[in-house]
Amino acid sequence: MDLDLRKLRYFVAVAEHLNFGRAAEALHIAQPVLSRQIRALEAELKVQLFDRSSKGTVLTPSGERLLADARPLLAQASALLRRVGAAGTFAVGFMPGLVITPAVRLLASRHPGLRVDVVRTTWTDQVDVIHDGRVDVGYVRLPVPVDGLGIAPLATEPCVAVLPATHRLAGKEGVRQADLAGERIVHHDSTPGIRSVEEKLEHVALHGGVTILPLSTAVFYSREDLVHVPVEDIAPNEVALAWAAHRHTPLIDDFIAIARQV
Repeated sequence: MDLDLRKLRYFVAVAEHLNFGRAAEALHIAQPVLSRQIRALEAELKVQLFDRSSKGTVLTPSGERLLADARPLLAQASALLRRVGAAGTFAVGFMPGLVITPAVRLLASRHPGLRVDVVRTTWTDQVDVIHDGRVDVGYVRLPVPVDGLGIAPLATEPCVAVLPATHRLAGKEGVRQADLAGERIVHHDSTPGIRSVEEKLEHVALHGGVTILPLSTAVFYSREDLVHVPVEDIAPNEVALAWAAHRHTPLIDDFIAIARQV
């Protein structure tokens, strides 16, 4: 049986919304069309994917299993289409503060005719851009979910506390985590609405508190109203190169060697 990726995409939309009407709106199709496609998929697979009742729509155990497999399958299909459409290009992702120009230039010099693109990433999408094919390799700041990835460690760097220039700890040669006790820590996964380094720094500058950053990131985003102080008892930040493990190509191998060399 050939699996229809369009029906699979429709199934994921319904599974994520658990509402046929909202899923149809998100897909920009009519609800009856969506319902027919889901029934057709259930007939093809010979399983029931949703329990529909007056109380709402829920996934069946078969639906839950399909959803777990469908998301990575659709991501791989999307990545394949991107790579086919971008033949002759090589994209490199990088986190804020990391300078990748020397490695990118060396790769381009070794492969005349190859267009090398760079994509700036964030804490929230540095792995997503690898899985969905937007980049071929990415400079990531660990830890990251490593499932499906190849990882090549590159370097470590100290972490610093970034705080307002008027803060009681400004001017210290170093601090320890105990010195930050009671401070409001601005972090991407604990502070609502904070997704980027720029937003962290604006939040600290406007509202006070502290954010912890790798040294190179703090230096890259230096500003007069903020200072950074080394945190002596926080483990160094680890920088690594990551790629999708299922597509370890000679070009990726070449870039790994270049990144380690540079």
